Amino acid sequence: MSRIRKFTQFSLRDLVATAGPTMLLVGGLCLLAYVIVDPAPPRQVRLATGQENSAYDGFGKKYAAQLAKDRIKVTLVPSLGSQENLQRLQEGTVDVAFVQSGSTDELEAQRKGLVSLGSLFTEPVWLFLRDSVKATQLSEMKGLNINLGPEGTGVPKLFKQVLALNGVAPEELRLGALENTPATVELLAGRIDGLVFSSGPDALLVQMLLQTPGIRLANFDQAEAYARRLPFLEHVVLPRGIVDLGRDLPPRDYHLIAPTATLVARSDLHPALIELFVQAASDIHGGAGWFQRQGQFPSSQYTEIPVAREAAKFYKDGAPLLQRYMPFWVANLFDRLWVVVVALAALILPFSKVVPPLYVWRIKSRLYRWYGQLRAVEQALDEAAADQRAGVCTGLLARLDDIEERVNRLSIPLAFADNLYGLRSHINFVRQRVNASLKAAQPAPEPEPARV
Repeated sequence: MSRIRKFTQFSLRDLVATAGPTMLLVGGLCLLAYVIVDPAPPRQVRLATGQENSAYDGFGKKYAAQLAKDRIKVTLVPSLGSQENLQRLQEGTVDVAFVQSGSTDELEAQRKGLVSLGSLFTEPVWLFLRDSVKATQLSEMKGLNINLGPEGTGVPKLFKQVLALNGVAPEELRLGALENTPATVELLAGRIDGLVFSSGPDALLVQMLLQTPGIRLANFDQAEAYARRLPFLEHVVLPRGIVDLGRDLPPRDYHLIAPTATLVARSDLHPALIELFVQAASDIHGGAGWFQRQGQFPSSQYTEIPVAREAAKFYKDGAPLLQRYMPFWVANLFDRLWVVVVALAALILPFSKVVPPLYVWRIKSRLYRWYGQLRAVEQALDEAAADQRAGVCTGLLARLDDIEERVNRLSIPLAFADNLYGLRSHINFVRQRVNASLKAAQPAPEPEPARV
């Protein structure tokens, strides 16, 4: 290294040596705060759906595909339906689930630690009957063999409430508990009279039964009255021709009663995942449909379960600002950095007053230790006996030459050059003392004889 390169604006090595431990401490504390205070969202989540070929099953696959874009793996957990999903949420075997309105109430949901991510769509109660069944009112269906599905679906509880409003006891009908697919087979084979289930119109089962000859959809003429008596129900209309305009299916408007499907999560679900699910819900359910207007769903309304704070904020203000322009994980990182910023502000400000003096001390300490060497030379000079002073001075001069050579090899930032030149002048000062002492110790030369 040339002599010029020894003088730099600053010494990186000394800067790292003084600031390095501080930065490591600050970084460690920030990392601790980053992990403990606001942990990163998990990359896996379990979603309880519903029976095979149901709307819940179909939408569950859409959510899995949507969240996979942000590298979140959604494990779909099939179930019988709404009631079983609630039970699994309470047990902690799933994180998110589709739940039908009317399946629980606000107090029970709070007690179980559940929050709503919003209502998604209306899922009408479909009552399909064989054409041979002449009954048009529920009160006329006594004695019929009607399949309501397993208790875990939530439909049996709902339909029994509807029967009660008509003065019909469950014992007056033959109620089946088959799942939807085998029940449909029984209906088409003529072994049961009717089939009841609740699902969105997108379900394959609904689409198929609406177009099956010999099967008709029951019309709830008193749908508005049901909606007034049971607040979790909505009155919806299946428009004429909505299934197939060319074949005029259905041939007239049908009035239906409909609970709403709600996305429900455990209250301890990571806020970032709540935001992802709500944004996915907006993409999946935000369009117009058979029973909804453009933008009507998802919504914080139509649910008896308290809405999560992050979901309510989304429905009010839209997606978080950063997530509108950045990938999820980048936006989430910046969103969580405020914790690190607070930790940095709390630590860097006091440390900023400590590091500069430490840096200065480290640079000057490389010079100050040579002053100790000079002081040792002076002490050796002062303690030398008169008869040994000449030999001592010769050794001290050699020692001073070694000190000067070592000092000249020091790498010192330009800001401290005056200290270096001061040291070199002091070395020269001590050398002058030693030389003077050496000269005094040498015997005076004998005078030459006078010439005649």
